[in-house]
Amino acid sequence: MKPLPMRSPFDGGEIVVTRFYCPGSDVSVEGRFAVAMPFAQLSPEQLRFVETFVRCEGKLSRMEDEMGLSYPTLRSRLHDIIRALGYEPGREEGPAISEDARRAILNELDQGKITFEQAMARLQGDEA
Repeated sequence: MKPLPMRSPFDGGEIVVTRFYCPGSDVSVEGRFAVAMPFAQLSPEQLRFVETFVRCEGKLSRMEDEMGLSYPTLRSRLHDIIRALGYEPGREEGPAISEDARRAILNELDQGKITFEQAMARLQGDEA
């Protein structure tokens, strides 16, 4: 069985599924069906990357050895896949704080001026 193409091989346009068949019951159903498969829009190369990513438990260092690619190349390909799925890489990451601000927070924690919870909140940008 072949995978369902997501784009027309003739003009690159949308493909609409209008019929499906159930061999067990020998029944065909016709209509217009949406295909809700988030990974369907990925290229075969991107799908292989995702498979390797899962097999390597998301560890890019293991993928470097397995795929023979550098960390920056793997990260770039992962970001391409994230974008292809409709997300923006790093968008969920907390606000970056400067190294000086991070050290100041850790110094305050070390001196007992703030609690661990306060330090964590400030490091994550949740509290001034």
